Amino acid sequence: MKYFRFFNILRCLAEVGLHHQHCGIPIASKERGKKVIKVKLPDFEDARKSDSLSIEEIRAKLKEKGIAPPRNWNEKPLFMSCTGAVVDAYVPPEGDGKISAITGPGMKQMYDFIGKKGKSFMALRRIRDIDYEFDLPTASLKVQDIYIEAQKALAANDEDKLHDLVTEKAFPEMFENVKNKTIVWKFIQQLEHPRIVHIRTAEMGSKDNMFAQITVRLHTQQILAIYDRFGRLMHGSEDTVKDVLEYVVLEKHLTLPHSTWKIHGKIIPDWMPPKESIKKTYYLPDIDKEFPEPPEKSLQEGDSSKESQVTAQST
Repeated sequence: MKYFRFFNILRCLAEVGLHHQHCGIPIASKERGKKVIKVKLPDFEDARKSDSLSIEEIRAKLKEKGIAPPRNWNEKPLFMSCTGAVVDAYVPPEGDGKISAITGPGMKQMYDFIGKKGKSFMALRRIRDIDYEFDLPTASLKVQDIYIEAQKALAANDEDKLHDLVTEKAFPEMFENVKNKTIVWKFIQQLEHPRIVHIRTAEMGSKDNMFAQITVRLHTQQILAIYDRFGRLMHGSEDTVKDVLEYVVLEKHLTLPHSTWKIHGKIIPDWMPPKESIKKTYYLPDIDKEFPEPPEKSLQEGDSSKESQVTAQST
């Protein structure tokens, strides 16, 4: 009886093993073997020896293992000296400088100007948090001096001085239009005191990198004459004094120590009428060489033939 029970147990175990193999389930011994994972430990002795190896030996060792040698990563710092555009550009009121403040349109302009001062006051507080000595009246007078010096440097083609007075955005816009030209510019007087009408701040990249922009209204009298490369007058006149109303945008890198205000651009409203076209000069060809006059002999022969025809008709 005992042998019969033992035989039944063996038969059951054999059937279970066959069932596991038929279902694709590994046997217990293989599962037990998979519990052990072989970990490749680092060779600390080899790492200690590699400290005394030369660069060529290290490179050869990495080449044997199929590892690319590391490269030195030299990260270059990025410096932004100015913004790329005018932030929230100011829109000048139509008829500014011509409409009196007593009239109805003038009162409406003053009301709109006061209503738009909220953002300018917030930007002014941000500027004064960094630049404690910023004052609107003194800054507006300083802007006029910067504007005059920049115009004189532009007329004299002084690139070094112009770089100190204008930003990198405004320099090509100003200097590209005066190539091969002669400029005569004079400042006569100011008709109204310069006034700051718009203040904005902008952050570039991070909050620690802040720029400030101010829009200044300049109403002055100037003389402007532009001559081409042949010395011919293209625009303006040296004898005519004109009233000029301009809105000049200046920018300052607030977070950069010892930074100064520089001319960043000029606002030209859409309602402004188009300027008069500039007179251009052209090369005139030598007409006498291209179209020479006929010789005198041919003219005499032609006259004699006409006279003979006239006599023949009369007869």
